[in-house]
Amino acid sequence: MGSARDTQARPRRLRRAWPFAVVALLGIAAIACEPVENQNGGNGQTTTPSTWRGKPGKPRRSTTTTTPSTPTTKPATPTTPTTPTTRPPASGPVTSGWWRPAVGSAWQIQLSTPVDESFAAPIYDIDGESNSAAVVASLHAKGKKVICYIDVGAAESYRADVGLIPPSVQGNAVDGWPQERWLDVRNIAALTPVMTARMEMCRSKGFDAVDPDLVEAYAANSGFPITYEDQLTYNRWIAKLAHERGMAVGLKGNVDQVKDLVNDFDFSVNEQCAEYDECATVAAFTQAGKPVFHIEYDLPKSSYCATTTALRFSSLRKNLDLDAWSDPC
Repeated sequence: MGSARDTQARPRRLRRAWPFAVVALLGIAAIACEPVENQNGGNGQTTTPSTWRGKPGKPRRSTTTTTPSTPTTKPATPTTPTTPTTRPPASGPVTSGWWRPAVGSAWQIQLSTPVDESFAAPIYDIDGESNSAAVVASLHAKGKKVICYIDVGAAESYRADVGLIPPSVQGNAVDGWPQERWLDVRNIAALTPVMTARMEMCRSKGFDAVDPDLVEAYAANSGFPITYEDQLTYNRWIAKLAHERGMAVGLKGNVDQVKDLVNDFDFSVNEQCAEYDECATVAAFTQAGKPVFHIEYDLPKSSYCATTTALRFSSLRKNLDLDAWSDPC
């Protein structure tokens, strides 16, 4: 990754208009997974709704891992490598199904590089663009499933494929991130080339699942008159793109649409539901037999672990920059 990306130090989540300076760094946790391989699968201005929780953040674009505090999760003892899972072909639809993670699965998320592969968690969520197929294969050889983090809701000027996004579908800057612009998710035809390419990138590198970010433009000041239904249509299309390529797909944040999308997605990736009293809503996923991969940054574990464990969430405390440090419930 070039220096342009290195300067994009970004937290994953912003709430309303809170400044980043007040957000503290905290740790993450690990939780486990069971594979099941047999499932088939214009520029009008809108008023920001009161339900907008702010922009789900983005990874720090550092090329080296920040020196972490001593994690409470012990790294795994090296084991004899297992045969990596066979991946679908590089192109064309897949009809045989995709991996489905189990409720309560331990996990690790790290969006900095290089990835620390020593954690015991059987599921890793890592950045799709900045990690190679070799990294994914190495994690597979350690018995891990690997999730591909991508952005599907904003044009990031520092991404290699930003030229695939027409200016006509780029709206207002994402609050706090002037180098990113909200996408007009109503115009699926214009977004098909870039989103298809990103999904193909994930598949060609061997990823098992996709973690698509920024899927709630309808609730933001995007610069487009995007409705709740427009967002549902787009999000279901994103899920379909992943499933057609034999990959599971998670719903990132977007708490207000959980009730309508829980049947379309295979898991939830949630940030700060304990801090903002939203975990009961997100629990629709575990109630449907699908895991919730949950992160808190600011709260002490004593304030949420009992609750999220009862809800069968896979909860971690993480540093805000989502480096390797992790502290699970």
